Amino acid sequence: MRKNIVAGNWKMNKTLQEGIALATELNEALTSDKPNCEVIICTPFIHLASVTPIVDKGIIAVGAENCADKASGAYTGEVSASMVASTGAQYVILGHSERRAYYGETPEILKEKVLLALANGLTPIFCIGEVLEEREAGKQNEVVYNQLEGSLFGLSAEDFSKIVLAYEPVWAIGTGKTATAEQAQEIHAYIRSVIAKQFGKEVADNTSILYGGSCKPSNAKELFANPDVDGGLIGGAALSVADFKGIIDAFKA
Repeated sequence: MRKNIVAGNWKMNKTLQEGIALATELNEALTSDKPNCEVIICTPFIHLASVTPIVDKGIIAVGAENCADKASGAYTGEVSASMVASTGAQYVILGHSERRAYYGETPEILKEKVLLALANGLTPIFCIGEVLEEREAGKQNEVVYNQLEGSLFGLSAEDFSKIVLAYEPVWAIGTGKTATAEQAQEIHAYIRSVIAKQFGKEVADNTSILYGGSCKPSNAKELFANPDVDGGLIGGAALSVADFKGIIDAFKA
């Protein structure tokens, strides 16, 4: 059975001290009111080693927001998958639209990152999604297919089954726009059909596909009610315990 997941992407926010305070507060809130889904917080690199020991691993998993496409070496400023894993983190976000757009991450670079993450026991949360012009041109299916094919189709079915996907309509990130529940379901169902064709129905049925685009407590329940939407990759709302917990609680009856 695939997991329902709510993952927070803190992005470049929170000092170390603020991050520890946020993780501590979230841990307390979810310890006293257990979640009905898997909860992950993906923090800046410098937070990982401090945040991992203070959260209850049975309630909150920790992930990084990125990792390098090289194993080690003279790559000043980079952080490898093995370094991320050494902090106790279990997940890593790869292919986020901001990394693709601002830092020129190509499908080939992301393929290397995925392989290194898997080799180091990390679960990639692999992001795919289209920009506004592509959506308006009706090319969203083509875009997500090419992103999947370019970075993940070389994997074995066994390795692909270790990955969580996150569909992010780039036009709905930080804009206040949200894909309708129907739009989200339509493309999530398409993504699952692509996985089934490439890796088989069983792998497709067991792959968690998260929605990532201006998900809030007010719309989470409607989005998550869709049969092919298995949770959310949350940006801004993950920086507030009240908002983040409001989204997590969408999985409660």
